Amino acid sequence: MHIFQMSPDTKQQLSPVQTYRGSVRPFVHFNAKHDAEVLHKAMKGIGTDEDAILMLLTARSNDQRQEVKAAYKKAHGKDLVSALKSELGGLFESLIVALMTPAALYDATQLHKALKGAGTDDEVLIEILASRSGEQLKEMTKVYKKEFGGKLEKDICSDTSGNYQKLLVILLQGSREEGVDEEAIEKDAKDLYAAGEGKFGTDEEKFITILGNRSAEHLRRVFDVYKKLSGSDIEDSITGETTGNLENLLLAVAKCARSVPGYFAEGLYKSMRRAGTDDGTLMRIMVSRSEVDMLDIRACFKQKYGASLYTTIQEDTDGDYQKALLYLCGGND
Repeated sequence: MHIFQMSPDTKQQLSPVQTYRGSVRPFVHFNAKHDAEVLHKAMKGIGTDEDAILMLLTARSNDQRQEVKAAYKKAHGKDLVSALKSELGGLFESLIVALMTPAALYDATQLHKALKGAGTDDEVLIEILASRSGEQLKEMTKVYKKEFGGKLEKDICSDTSGNYQKLLVILLQGSREEGVDEEAIEKDAKDLYAAGEGKFGTDEEKFITILGNRSAEHLRRVFDVYKKLSGSDIEDSITGETTGNLENLLLAVAKCARSVPGYFAEGLYKSMRRAGTDDGTLMRIMVSRSEVDMLDIRACFKQKYGASLYTTIQEDTDGDYQKALLYLCGGND
């Protein structure tokens, strides 16, 4: 049974610009009908073969999982996700369902949950809106409307307020400038300095406009000049000048401008190195980054914390849930 991905370490011959940085890649000998049968057998009869399920699904790309879902429905006349839910439970079930959800719908669903429950889950709002590309944000907004019948921007506005809301809405547009504007680097750095450290009180609007609209590349240059001007990192100034959700969102935006994998490495570390594990965050990052930049996240994690992400997950989780997360992690560094 071809369940495993063939040699995940053989680098595909891509130019440096396009090198694939996910830990989960499309399965080479893919056959949706065959996979649907493997899953059907794994759920038939007494007891469920969890290993077969997790090994297969973590070794397929999201697009391939959607094809398996379609093949399963065609062969067995029922929804694969419902079938899986009726066989599995707990965190493992949540993780498998997340893997079976198309990326844009997964993000939209996470945001919907964050906004629609009692109170707002600002951590989720901040993580998704600060880290996704313009294209991803636009796609997610479309899916949100289709799936939940409301406008994402409207739902965000009815749940948030002030400058925090303003920055969320700017980010949601997914229309950051591109490239570096050499002329503006110095001016942006001076404006940020004047808006924060350089005055009594803070001009939060300036922070929002510059961090919300400039490209990541441009911001990195601005942060370098800012450090020369003020003697401190932009993150320290944000912490000193703002509070609450706005502070957290500005920090996330600044960290993502420096390095998105670095931002997620820190999120993973914090989700595990606590008294209890924050499984919501752990699962969300592992699922949503497995086909994007998990290899880079692993490298940042190791560099930053001196431990591998793999062993950290091993120490913090257990059972089939742990096994599936380790497959998504893709290897020990």
